[in-house]
Amino acid sequence: MSLRRPAKEQPENFEFNSSSLEAAKIIISKYPKDKQQSAVMALLYIAQKQNNNWIPLAAMKYIAKFLDMPYIQVYEVATFYSMYNLSPVGKYFVQVCTTTPCMIRGAYKLVEACKEKISENESELSNNKNCSWMEVECLGACVNAPMMQINDDYYEDLDKEKTLKILDQILKGETPKPGSYRGRVNNAPENNRKTLMDIKNA
Repeated sequence: MSLRRPAKEQPENFEFNSSSLEAAKIIISKYPKDKQQSAVMALLYIAQKQNNNWIPLAAMKYIAKFLDMPYIQVYEVATFYSMYNLSPVGKYFVQVCTTTPCMIRGAYKLVEACKEKISENESELSNNKNCSWMEVECLGACVNAPMMQINDDYYEDLDKEKTLKILDQILKGETPKPGSYRGRVNNAPENNRKTLMDIKNA
């Protein structure tokens, strides 16, 4: 695993807004009083969601005080798990799965689209600072490959043309409709096929 470092430019302060604070309190209430530090991962996610998809050091320190735990322990969690972004990624964070099932179905065409529309390099903000992209390991939607995740939503059954249209929307500040882009419901079979032996509908 490569070393993950926080951004050089950091805000001085961070604290939960009212909705984040309420969400954090609800999560903490589910743990026994002597086990509430176990909520650290959930609170880091809340902080990331509040702060435009990334976690500054000030947020880690805030969460450490919030959970009455050493700051270094919060830092270790945030820097270990790749789902936590340690530098700005923009309002829209695009994650393209390039693991084998997606790769053999054309995932690198999606990568090409990201390079054309967002930035030539991974983890680099677009010109309008609105979004960035990166390749990731399996996101668990192999049946609907190739796919990508934008913030919390999955976009599946893609090709380069459909990806370019989705990226055009987010660059305009719009939110594209998530789900299958071949009209499937979840991961239902296409052409009304019901079994692997149903050759006539394949």
